[in-house]
Amino acid sequence: MTAASDPTGPTGQLCNWLAGFALADAPESARERARMLTLDGIACAIVGAQLPWSRTAATIVQKFEGAGDRTIVGWGAKTSAPGAALLNGTFIQGFELDDYHPLGPLHSASIVLPALWAASEGATPVDGRRFLEAAMVGYEVGPRVGMALHGPQMLSRGWHSGSVFGTHAAAAAVGKLMGLDPARLEDALGLAGTQSAGLMAAQYEAMCKRMHHGFSARNGLYAAVLAEGGYTGIKRVFEREYGGFLSTFGEGHDPDASQVSSGLGERWEVERIVIKPYAAMGGIHSPLDALFDVGAQRALRASEIERIECDVSHAVYHHGWWQPERPLTPIGAQMNIGYALAVAVLDGAAMVQQFSPARIDADDVWALLPRVVVRHDPAFDEGGIHRRGRTRVSVTFTDGQRIVVDRNTSRVIEKPQDSEGVAAKFRTLTDGLVDAPRQRAIEDTVRNLDRLGDLRELMSLLAPVVRPAFE
Repeated sequence: MTAASDPTGPTGQLCNWLAGFALADAPESARERARMLTLDGIACAIVGAQLPWSRTAATIVQKFEGAGDRTIVGWGAKTSAPGAALLNGTFIQGFELDDYHPLGPLHSASIVLPALWAASEGATPVDGRRFLEAAMVGYEVGPRVGMALHGPQMLSRGWHSGSVFGTHAAAAAVGKLMGLDPARLEDALGLAGTQSAGLMAAQYEAMCKRMHHGFSARNGLYAAVLAEGGYTGIKRVFEREYGGFLSTFGEGHDPDASQVSSGLGERWEVERIVIKPYAAMGGIHSPLDALFDVGAQRALRASEIERIECDVSHAVYHHGWWQPERPLTPIGAQMNIGYALAVAVLDGAAMVQQFSPARIDADDVWALLPRVVVRHDPAFDEGGIHRRGRTRVSVTFTDGQRIVVDRNTSRVIEKPQDSEGVAAKFRTLTDGLVDAPRQRAIEDTVRNLDRLGDLRELMSLLAPVVRPAFE
């Protein structure tokens, strides 16, 4: 086993931990969260597989990459390993239903699972225990890289944070699956870092926002494969002063390289990853919770509402507010605080149907939207990344009553969904998209992932065509 170039530095410490980690090292609570995060990612992939923009992506990628031996979820088709990683990541992130780490922030399943699925369908069988071990590595690495760059600061600066941090998560996961030693893992992380990218302006109308995490899954897969073959990457990628990952992406913002290896084997980031209850970007969850808290005090009827005011932190404001105009795309609606609050008033929900094209274009939403005001409150920026979820929602009614709700964070950060809650979300999202026996088989397989003999059994359940969530 070859050591990393500097075993005592942040990159070297991370590589040593990655190479030595065994599934038994993690507590059962962390392993269970990893299983359920995997199940949630699969639910999101099933919803995302046949969305209109996903069909566009799948048609183009299959034409370009050609046939192959790696599964495209929900399509009854296969393509190359890089093409499958790209598409499956695009599907999981395809409708803003997937997990997020509140301090990272990134969407872990859309990066880690597609890379590992593509790496697990080769000639040598991969059992469920090895797969879960590798997935846990990815779930731990991504958030730590994000926190080293102070997480939400990246959103404020216009980077799509998850696609910047995500290459490392995918590379670490696939590298672990391949059994790379610390030196080769260092190469994989260096190759991953030089492929990191993602511009947040994609959130307004571009299809490519859906694909950003797919790019990271593909690039991280490539990074690990190249490293395994002896192709070298940037050494000490996290601590290099000139052109290193943190020094470049964090220029002028005092990145903290110690976060990369902080608490490895002691603090389990997978347990802090949030499972979304709404089909909207993570920063909108606290405002939605606050709105529904108002609704618990008085019924929300659009005809009785004079004004809705929402105050948020800098990161959430710049990520989630601009004055929406018709026509508004689904991606724009899912990123826009005003639209999400308006449709939630009207429908009492913020899930798949609330962000369908037909619902977005409905006149009742656009009649209410001008009454929604969103502001940045500088006081909400105090306290660092742990307080970025602070929000205040006030609703003024036409009879003069005004109800104000302050929240420090979203409900699912305060009290994460347990395994049964995550499984219930899986069933809700996949009802009608796959038949009941297949739905049960997927859930049973993932909940018993440690005992699965060959991951291709799971992929055979994910492969057949799924029904569209909407046309």
